[in-house]
Amino acid sequence: MQILFTPPLAFLIYMVLVGLLVLLGKRLAATSGNLRSTLRTSTYSSGEEAPTRMAAPGYRPFFVVALFFAVLHLGVLVMSTGVFSPVMIIYLVGLMLALLALILG
Repeated sequence: MQILFTPPLAFLIYMVLVGLLVLLGKRLAATSGNLRSTLRTSTYSSGEEAPTRMAAPGYRPFFVVALFFAVLHLGVLVMSTGVFSPVMIIYLVGLMLALLALILG
């Protein structure tokens, strides 16, 4: 059983599995030869019409969310590596104010 965990054999097993998945995907995918219905090539939206306009054009909303999570994660990382002291409470309040400013825009 240990032989299955050796990297070269595990790699070969994964390559065979990936090959089988690719072949299965090609059979299920719509091509020009097997377009039996328009449902096969249409966008699936839980039975609803696909949206015709973008929900939030541009990258600005993404960058606000990314900055929020970056500040949150780095703030928690800095807090977890420090010792509990009154300075840590000031740091926590500053972190909360920065996140509040990001949320409110």
